[in-house]
Amino acid sequence: MDAFKEGWFTELSPMWEGQAFSMEVTSVLYQGQSKFQDVAVLDTKTYGKALALDGAIQCTEKDEFSYQEMMSFLPLTCHPNPKSVLIIGGGDGGVAREVSKFPTVEKIVQCEIDETVVEVSKKYLPFMAKGFESPKLTLNIGDGFKFMGEHEDEFDVIITDSSDPIGPAESLFGEKYYRLCDKALRPGGIICSQGENMWYHAPIIRSMMDFCKGIFPVVSYAYTCIPTYPGGQIGFLLCSKNEETKFEQPLRTFGEAELENFNLRYYTGEIHKSAFILPRFAVKALTGPVQ
Repeated sequence: MDAFKEGWFTELSPMWEGQAFSMEVTSVLYQGQSKFQDVAVLDTKTYGKALALDGAIQCTEKDEFSYQEMMSFLPLTCHPNPKSVLIIGGGDGGVAREVSKFPTVEKIVQCEIDETVVEVSKKYLPFMAKGFESPKLTLNIGDGFKFMGEHEDEFDVIITDSSDPIGPAESLFGEKYYRLCDKALRPGGIICSQGENMWYHAPIIRSMMDFCKGIFPVVSYAYTCIPTYPGGQIGFLLCSKNEETKFEQPLRTFGEAELENFNLRYYTGEIHKSAFILPRFAVKALTGPVQ
């Protein structure tokens, strides 16, 4: 609660030192401590309802769709026929909401460690939590790392919608986790994970890309714009077991009528392609010679 001062919520973190992001709060809808973290839901003046975990903004009503849509449709459109999808994390329900829209997806399995996040999201963030209502979805409450180790050759796409690599999500950023993902994927399977910010976290991203290249034949990085995340940007780490995958060229595109029917407000085929075009500094930091 130290983040609340004089009607404002301020996000402070060692992961983005020397800076902060603040939102004017009209009311605190929920604040409590789960088994794993501090959970807060705020009603804000500019961004609508917002979810914060351990003082870090996870999503806001105004801009969440850019993250949820891109995290879901980037991998799904690059797989030739995704039927079975695993979501690790995603306790607000937003990724499940988007994945359930995809025409070929028949089964969605989700594992979220913090039941409190799920229940709070259902009560206060129904615009995202409606993803839990999908008949395609089976929700499991438990540790995603452990869950992954219990499944082999089962999923076409695995999406890791985690918080930052501190606290309960730390294990989801290591090489052991990605090796478990590899085993849990079917031949030709694809992974998409929350990939941090290229402005602040290039060493973390580079390390992850490097060890992933030792596991998967195709590894890439994309990003989306979202004003309430640090730097206004968040990235996605994508890996494929299919050496012919070209992430920047989706296998399936949607016309305007389909985009409207899916209620997609950010993702398009053009946005997909552009998401993989990185500024020169990022290309050098993530794929160039190690400095």
